[in-house]
Amino acid sequence: MGTVQIVTTVLAAAITLVAVALAVRAVRTMLSVIRLGQPDPERFGDKGTRTKRMLTETVGHTRMLKWSVVGAAHWFVMVAFIILSLLVLEAYFEVVDPHAGLPIIGGWALFGLATELIGVFGLLGILVLIAIRLRNRPGKARGLSRFTGSTMWQGYFVEFVIVAVLICGFLIRGFKYATGHGEWPVWAAPVSHALGEILPASDAALSVTALVKIVISMTWLITIALNVTMGVAWHRFAAFFNIFFKRDPARPAGSGLGPLRPMMSGGKPLDFEEADPEKDQFGVAAVEQFTWKGLLDFTTCTECGRCQSQCPAWNTGKPLSPKLLVLSLRDHAYAKAPYLLAGDDHSNVDALALAEGQKPLVGGADEGGVIDPDVLWSCTTCGACVEQCPVDIEHVDHIVDMRRYQVLIESSFPSEAGVMLRNLENKGNPWGAPQNTREDWTKGLDFEVPRVGEADDFEYLFWVGCAGAFEDRAKKTTRAVATLLHEAGVKFAILGEGETCSGDPARRIGNEFVFQMLAQQNVETLNEAGVKKIVASCPHCFNTLGNEYPQLGGQYEVVHHTQLLAHLVSSGKLTPVQPIDGGITYHDPCYLGRHNRVFTPPREILAQAGTVTEMPRNSERSFCCGAGGARMWMEERIGKRINVERVEEALSTGAKTIAVGCPFCYTMIGDGVTGKGAAEEVEVVDVATVLLRSVQKQG
Repeated sequence: MGTVQIVTTVLAAAITLVAVALAVRAVRTMLSVIRLGQPDPERFGDKGTRTKRMLTETVGHTRMLKWSVVGAAHWFVMVAFIILSLLVLEAYFEVVDPHAGLPIIGGWALFGLATELIGVFGLLGILVLIAIRLRNRPGKARGLSRFTGSTMWQGYFVEFVIVAVLICGFLIRGFKYATGHGEWPVWAAPVSHALGEILPASDAALSVTALVKIVISMTWLITIALNVTMGVAWHRFAAFFNIFFKRDPARPAGSGLGPLRPMMSGGKPLDFEEADPEKDQFGVAAVEQFTWKGLLDFTTCTECGRCQSQCPAWNTGKPLSPKLLVLSLRDHAYAKAPYLLAGDDHSNVDALALAEGQKPLVGGADEGGVIDPDVLWSCTTCGACVEQCPVDIEHVDHIVDMRRYQVLIESSFPSEAGVMLRNLENKGNPWGAPQNTREDWTKGLDFEVPRVGEADDFEYLFWVGCAGAFEDRAKKTTRAVATLLHEAGVKFAILGEGETCSGDPARRIGNEFVFQMLAQQNVETLNEAGVKKIVASCPHCFNTLGNEYPQLGGQYEVVHHTQLLAHLVSSGKLTPVQPIDGGITYHDPCYLGRHNRVFTPPREILAQAGTVTEMPRNSERSFCCGAGGARMWMEERIGKRINVERVEEALSTGAKTIAVGCPFCYTMIGDGVTGKGAAEEVEVVDVATVLLRSVQKQG
């Protein structure tokens, strides 16, 4: 061992010891913060399925590859980080002996080829990601960059480290070939061989380069250890755990986002009949009241901003960014942690942690709140953030949990929503319409609509929904669906006055008590009627009945009317004939599309009835109409109206018909078209109405 090797060995050992010690402390800090969260025992079940899903999403990069170039580049960088970590280990041998390598596998030509290719593509991948970050860096226009609000120096630092480590790896190999100690043939390491032709034959240079590689790697480790909220780096480790512990891993891939989690207390669903506000947790009032998985969510956020780029609130000038909300909760959790970990004795807690401990979780600027109320109430629960997040953060659950406390304990929510909640409690529908008018939509039909109890022999219960029963535009859809089912010979029945609101708006606004009251009443009614199959024309009802009623003992096969109608068309029971003139564009309802992955059936119907032109944002990237999350009953006072943004996109297609599959979308898109002064040129109708017109033309 020469003098150079002695020096490089000592320096490598010293910086590594410091880095490892700081990293261990950082991991312990992170674990202590995550453990502050509430229990969530359901996350530990079905480990085999969880492992499979985690490997599918990480190794297969199933979420990232939706973004093609970005996803492919990130995959190569991820693989390079994992595999080439072995070459960082090899550098420790090389600072001691420039001719050394990894034991056993170091001499394999196939290992050399694999690492060479991974190094090349990893370098190309990180350069692509750097270019994308630079091209999309935040500018003066607030909403144009998904990186707005991200800690940019951290991203640039991580990317620089990756580039530097990969270059060092090629230089080390080049020096080995220059000194005649290369281990692999040219075909296994062509780049390294080429470098060896131009680099000097220097053992000292090789060991120094290996030291530089170690110093860069350990500097990275020291930096992230000193910044435990540096998600752009820590997600490399935390993402595997966050995806492993995602909720409902057995839910089939591609089946949607799944139900909202019920309101939990002590790791169990809250039973309102026995609940005590003095003892039980009603929603989330403080950051430590999130589950440990919630705190892991916040820790894992990589600040990529995909959620932000898809959020309808953020894109129309609202204060809500799902990314910034998560980052605020993360920073608050880690800043408050010393206060929480100190227990009852806060005498040794620093002033910053004490101040953080006094902050309300939800509150305006004058209150020093972590999350502004306008942020909380801007959410439409469309699910775009959850759909796009590459590390499975559950933004909507966290938002609704905070809403639950505000509604149930603080009685703090937008005033206009109070009318809707009172109507749900007193009238069983958000409009406050008399219950005895639920069947008025049937008047004037040239056939009898059977009621449950009058017709025992029916295949489907037609769940009309509150909008379909009381809202004038939605009634047209209800009549069209009923007419088509009748013409196709489908045996169906309605509950009529026995139906009440599914509870969707109450649950999304945070009033779990009203939701459960309505849902339990409906489950009892449906079970007494022996209902097995339900067809619903409202995606919100469709989602609630199919995904959330099982939480309360209601197990039904629920389909959306476009699914059933598409089946009737494909089976020849309904035959569209002459096409609808002027072209059609289709707006995907969030709770039909993203939440339940029903994209194809409505398009199949429309393709039979006319020429369909897609909007730029469609399918899982569809842009919300603005009505979800109980926003239908709240005024939109900040920024541009979401429905106007969506209508402008629809009008840009040149289609004369905007087809929808949801009564809320019908109202919002219809109002937007009217507001743009395009009502005379463009018509908004439900998919069922488009089909009915096409079918009836044969007569």
